[in-house]
Amino acid sequence: MSSQERCYVSHGHSDHAREHRTIVATPNTARICRARFARRDRGPQLSLLAREQEPRAPVTFEEHAFNQAWDERDHRLTLFSAGHVLGSAQLMIESDSGRFVYTGDFKLRESLTVEPPEVKPCDVVLMECTYGRPQYVFPPFDEVAGQMIAFARSALEGDAVPVFFAYSLGKAQEAMAILGRAGLPLTVHSAIDTVTKVYEECGVALPAYARYDAELFDKRSVLIWPPGGKALPKALRNRPVRTAVLTGWSLDRGALFRYGTERGFALSDHADYPALLQYVERAQPRKVLLNHGWRDFVYRLRALGIDAEYLEDHAQLSLL
Repeated sequence: MSSQERCYVSHGHSDHAREHRTIVATPNTARICRARFARRDRGPQLSLLAREQEPRAPVTFEEHAFNQAWDERDHRLTLFSAGHVLGSAQLMIESDSGRFVYTGDFKLRESLTVEPPEVKPCDVVLMECTYGRPQYVFPPFDEVAGQMIAFARSALEGDAVPVFFAYSLGKAQEAMAILGRAGLPLTVHSAIDTVTKVYEECGVALPAYARYDAELFDKRSVLIWPPGGKALPKALRNRPVRTAVLTGWSLDRGALFRYGTERGFALSDHADYPALLQYVERAQPRKVLLNHGWRDFVYRLRALGIDAEYLEDHAQLSLL
């Protein structure tokens, strides 16, 4: 999406958070965006040409707390928790025509580091369906957490460094909470450290950890690293390592080959298949619109007697 004059941003992941002139978001999402935009501006990838160009207009934030409604012309708007990452919000628009909800990315399982999710009754819902196939049923949280802890301890006992690949925003902090509560020492990538500091400023209690430094790295700690940085850091060269990726896609056959890791754990920030169905059951919409996921989820909903349609692109929203 190109930059807009004023735009609602559901959460701080880079594929959703653009530097619009005015960003409508929750206070926690605004904090995350400020930190990530600042880091992006400081990054070494900023070219000489980019520095010479006209400076960008400053981003301003219009912050709305969860469940604090405001009016826009003849509509009432409300942000409420999506449970995806810290600050993530669904948007409800109410008018004389009824209630419309846009979920953005969401999950229903409560987590250690994110606000509890909500579901509100509505007439029309536009929801993601990332894991909209029946094979995507995530194991119970305690089971996944136990497996992660056992993997880390086994690696350390074998004099290897356990490396968990996790997104810098959301997944990494959840992994830190799981592993840190088990008494495991933690070291994280600088990008994860940037976001974690925001989490702590927002009141999320996280265990002690170290920011990765090649000279100071404790080889008896667990390393949490963004999945984009698959090249292992300098401190791990010529050392035994054991790697794992944290993603719901680890349920796929061949996932370990695709990610190039020894293990995969189904720790996800998204709703699995049963949770997608549960959301529809709880919201009771007369119409379900889908995007960002499997198109055949439409037919699975229709087989249940639910009026569902997949939006091929955002231009179709103008039809609503």
